[in-house]
Amino acid sequence: MTEVLRRGRASLAFAFLVQGVTFALLVTRIPAIEDRYGISDGLLPVFLAAVPVLAGIGSVGTEQLVKKVPPSAVLRWSQPAVLLALLGVGAGDTMWQVAVALGAFGLAVGALDASMNMLGVSLQRAYGRSIMLGFHAAYSLGGIVGASLAWAGAHWDLSLFVSYLPAVAVLLPAALVGSRWYVDATPVTGTAAERGREARSGGVVFKVLLPLCLVMTFAYIGDSTVSNWSAKYLQDVLGSSEEVSTVPYNVYMVMTLVGRGLGDLGVRRFGAVAVVRGGSVVAALGFAVVAVAPGAWVGIAGFTVLGLGLCVIVPQTFAAAGRLFPRDSDAAVARLNVFNYVGFLIGSPLVGGLGDVWNYRGAMVVPLVLVLLTLLYARSFAPGPDRYGDGHEWPRAADVGRGSNGL
Repeated sequence: MTEVLRRGRASLAFAFLVQGVTFALLVTRIPAIEDRYGISDGLLPVFLAAVPVLAGIGSVGTEQLVKKVPPSAVLRWSQPAVLLALLGVGAGDTMWQVAVALGAFGLAVGALDASMNMLGVSLQRAYGRSIMLGFHAAYSLGGIVGASLAWAGAHWDLSLFVSYLPAVAVLLPAALVGSRWYVDATPVTGTAAERGREARSGGVVFKVLLPLCLVMTFAYIGDSTVSNWSAKYLQDVLGSSEEVSTVPYNVYMVMTLVGRGLGDLGVRRFGAVAVVRGGSVVAALGFAVVAVAPGAWVGIAGFTVLGLGLCVIVPQTFAAAGRLFPRDSDAAVARLNVFNYVGFLIGSPLVGGLGDVWNYRGAMVVPLVLVLLTLLYARSFAPGPDRYGDGHEWPRAADVGRGSNGL
């Protein structure tokens, strides 16, 4: 059984890595997509908003789907669909073609994100110790690879299709092979208090989940600001080249990798509440630097700081949901994942709209304020006394309270 779990962990980490590559290849080439299809600055927020709306639908559908098929099956087939949709974004010539490709990408990525995190939470429980940060660190590593590939495509002036084809050709068959070892861990029964709460409610109690939903929304408004607007911000506001404009997302992902690599140690030493609070303050500082940056490289420094702070919030939120509802963690993760896309849905048009009617520097203040609001809900990450005793980690039971996503 130990070897089965070990293979399941490695294969799931690879799925996170593939998704990091795929998403980075899409978002870091937004200026190129805009140019290729003649999408105006006013219409771009509509395209960016459609993807998270459809992804939310995909996540809701996944909650229902996993009642009939295991999450591993959803992940096994949604990941190739996401990769093929990415290729479709680069292959079209007209606006309706890119609209269809982005629509397919959104639906598939909702199922992919939900099922990946379902498997991560259940595997962490089966392991009996925190491993979710490792999965999300793999996502960050994939983002670095994807952003680097995007930089190469911009540097050599490659078409979108030529940039995307090698990555899809390598990653799609590798993901299918790796999916053979996914593990659907058996849910736990939970404590007596949790059994009573879930029995009375018929499952997930939204009132209990709501603080985590708000935190997820705030975090993804911040994350979507980086992924959807950092390249454009550097080009249009700070006067960088297209090549340099791919750098912010890359350094952002490097810092999320560092932060998630060290995050488990921080949670074990200081507790999840302190880590989330610290991450919120550091992320707000990063946004402040971006907003006042006099040039491209100071702006890049701001995005670097931002990545170090923001990276701990989303993973902790998924893990906290799994801790709150151990008997129904799949449903809790799927519903919480919807607020990932709510953040993207609000963040992308909000920052873009403010940038158009006011200025993009001022628009950066909005995610700064929202990420600071996370401080109001940080106590939602505190482990229950019936789980942790005097320390920050369970001494013998599975730790689903300190995991790590998005994106």
